[in-house]
Amino acid sequence: MQIKYWSDIACPFCYIGSHNMKKAIKDLNLEDKVPLKFLAYQLDPTAPTVAPESATKVVTPRMKQIEEMAHQSGLEMNLADVKHVNSMDAHRLIKFAYTKSDELANKLINRLYQLYFVDGKSIADHEVLKKNATEIGLKEDEVEAVLNSDKFEDAVKKDEMEAVQLGVQGVPFFVINDKYAINGAQPYEVIVNALKKISNEEDKDGED
Repeated sequence: MQIKYWSDIACPFCYIGSHNMKKAIKDLNLEDKVPLKFLAYQLDPTAPTVAPESATKVVTPRMKQIEEMAHQSGLEMNLADVKHVNSMDAHRLIKFAYTKSDELANKLINRLYQLYFVDGKSIADHEVLKKNATEIGLKEDEVEAVLNSDKFEDAVKKDEMEAVQLGVQGVPFFVINDKYAINGAQPYEVIVNALKKISNEEDKDGED
């Protein structure tokens, strides 16, 4: 089984949905059998690259609802502290991390979600990105070279074009074995049941 999913670091539902998917894969003992590939998707490509100096820390009922969804999945989320910035450089850095190893890419993805939704950091700030990318194991000079260029921007745009061609209108969007789709931040139990069902169907197809 192979799973790829379109996601944006600046998307709270992607944070929740990917966490639930990773937990389901782990609990079903599929971690060594099911590669999970992150594909880039920018919800707001026009977002600024510099965070506003001050933000009004207003928590709306909708924000509270999303935070509660996160808490039910075991995640911390502080939406009032989020700095709404452009995620392109974060996506480019993830692409670079994948050239090193899936493990480093996954560590970076987790760290970026933490920075954005928990720590209230700007994921467009090169110093923030460089510091955290090196802390998870990437080389500082290589990270700096990526950030100071447009490397991997084409790869990010290619992911987004593929999503458009598939008709993806919201993220997270999971595609399993290029055949089955799971859309949105589905609850953990829903994902577990879907993976079990797909696994059984694939096993049956293999027997035919």
